[in-house]
Amino acid sequence: MATSSSLLSEEQFLCSICLDVYTEPVTTPCGHNFCKACIRQYWDSNDLCQCPMCKEKFYRRPKLCINTFISEMAAQFRKSVQAKATRSPDQRQAKAQEVLCDICTGMKLKALKSCLMCQTSYCETHLEPHQRVAALKRHKLIIPVENLEDRMCKNHDRLLELFCRTEQMCLCVLCFKTDHTTHDTVPLEEEYGEKMAQLGKTEAEVQQKIQERLQKVQEIKQSVDLSKRDTEREISDSIQVFTDLVRSIERSQAELIEVIEEKQKIAERQAEGLIKELEQEITELKRRSTELEQLSHTEDHLHLLQSFPSLCTPPPIRDWSEISVHSDLCVGTVRRAVSQLEETLNKEMEKLPEVKLKRIQQFAVDVTLDPDTAHPKLILSEDGKHLWHGDTRKNLPDNTKRFDISNCVLGKEGFSLGRFYYEVMVKGKTKWILGVARESVNRKGQITLSSEDGYWTLWLRNGEYEAHAEPSVLLHLREKLQKVGVFVDYEEGQVSFYDVEARSHIYSFTGCTFTEKLYPLLNPCLNDGGKNSTPLIISPVNHTD
Repeated sequence: MATSSSLLSEEQFLCSICLDVYTEPVTTPCGHNFCKACIRQYWDSNDLCQCPMCKEKFYRRPKLCINTFISEMAAQFRKSVQAKATRSPDQRQAKAQEVLCDICTGMKLKALKSCLMCQTSYCETHLEPHQRVAALKRHKLIIPVENLEDRMCKNHDRLLELFCRTEQMCLCVLCFKTDHTTHDTVPLEEEYGEKMAQLGKTEAEVQQKIQERLQKVQEIKQSVDLSKRDTEREISDSIQVFTDLVRSIERSQAELIEVIEEKQKIAERQAEGLIKELEQEITELKRRSTELEQLSHTEDHLHLLQSFPSLCTPPPIRDWSEISVHSDLCVGTVRRAVSQLEETLNKEMEKLPEVKLKRIQQFAVDVTLDPDTAHPKLILSEDGKHLWHGDTRKNLPDNTKRFDISNCVLGKEGFSLGRFYYEVMVKGKTKWILGVARESVNRKGQITLSSEDGYWTLWLRNGEYEAHAEPSVLLHLREKLQKVGVFVDYEEGQVSFYDVEARSHIYSFTGCTFTEKLYPLLNPCLNDGGKNSTPLIISPVNHTD
C-alpha cells in the first residue's frame, strides 16, 4: 500500500500560517486545515473570525476538533523527512550543492527552488507566493543553482532557453529571431536529452577502455611470467651445452648467462614501464568516468551543455592493441658465443641449432591455404594442406586477392605481431618457392618475389638453393632439403628458414621492417613434364623434447 508521503505533495502537509508541518491539525467549517495553536492565535489577533485562506466569516468562533486523519498523515510525513535528513553522505552525493535563499535576512536558510524568471533562489517560506499566486505559478522553477545571472542572455537580458546546434551555443528567443532563424535550433531541454544520451555512451566507452587496459595489464604480467620460464629454460639448456666443455670455456658460459639474464631484465623493465603507463591511463579514465557519472545525474541543463565538450573529448591515450612484451630468443647469442671458441668446440656447436629449432617450434601455427588467392592452374586439397601445379587453367573469378601470372597461393590467416612458425614438406620436388608475403603485395602480372617487393622467400631452382634477398644469396647446403621450417619474429623484423630433418639453420632475413600483416606463401612451380609433380605439403609440427 502506498504511503501518505508518496500520494500527496509536501505542500499539503504544511500549515499555511506557520508554513511548517501540521501540529495538532484542525479543520474549519469551510474545510481548510491549520495547526490548532496557529488558527487560535490568528483569531485572537483579529477583530473578525474568518478563514485565513478563503476569508469566509464565522459569526461565532467554531468549535475545533483534532483531525485525526490529517494528524496521522502529517506524522508519517514528518518521519519520512527525518529519514531523508539522516541519509549517509554517499546517498546524498547526487543532490545539488547547497544554495542559500536570496530573500532571507540574518541566518539564510537553504533554498528549496530557484526561479529562472525572477533570477532568485527561495527557501521553503519565501517560495510560498510562487505556489499561491497565479501569475507566479507560471514562473519556471528548477532545483536550486548558483549564478542565475549566467542563465540570462548577455545581449538581450532574456532567459537562455534555446540551443543552436549549428553554432553549438545557448540562445534566448531574441537571439534566435535576430541571428539564428536559419540555424538548426531546438529547445534547451531537447538538446539536454540528446547530450545526456551521448554522455551515457561516452561513459560506456570510457569503462570499456578501462577494462581493455586492465586486461592488457594482465596480458603483460602473463607475458613476463612466460618470459621468466623461457629464460630459466634458456639458462638450463645453456648450462647443459657447456657442461661437457673444458675449463677454458667457463668464462664464456658465465658471459652467456649474463647476456640472457640482462635481456630478461630489459623485458621486465619494459613491462614495468608499460604497466605504469597503463595504470596512469586507468587512473585518468576512472577520474573521467567519475566526472561523467556525476554529470549524468545533473538536472542543470546549462551546466551539462557547458561541461559536455571537455568531458566527452577522449583523453590522450595510447592504442594498446598491438603492444606486447616478449623475451628475445637467445639461442643466436649462444651460437655467437660458442662460434668464437677453439676448434675443439665444433662438436658442441652442432647441438645449438637443434636447441634453437626446438624452441622456435613452440610458435607453430596451423596454416591453411586460401583458394581465393591461388593461381588458376594450382590445385589445392580439400583441407588446404596439399598444393600441386595443374596443366589446365581453371575458370575462376579474377578477384583482387588472386595471383594471375605467378603460381603462388597465400595462407588464409595473416599475422601482425608476435612470432609464428610453420613447416612444409618439399621432398621429391625439383623446384619450389616458399616463405611469407605482406598483405599489400602486387598479385597481378609479372612480379618479382624479392624482399624489396614484400616477399621473403627461399627457392630451389636449377638444383640450387637461393634466398631471394637484395641481392640474392646462393646457399651451399650439405644435404638436399626434405622439410623446411619458416619462422617469423614480427617485432624483431626477422624471417628465418630451417632444415627440419637436419635440425639446422639455413638462412635469415634480418633488419626487416614490418608494418602490415604477413601471410605464409607457397609456390610449387611448374610440373616440368611430370618431373616436379610432387605436391608441397604443409606438415604438422613435431614438437621434440
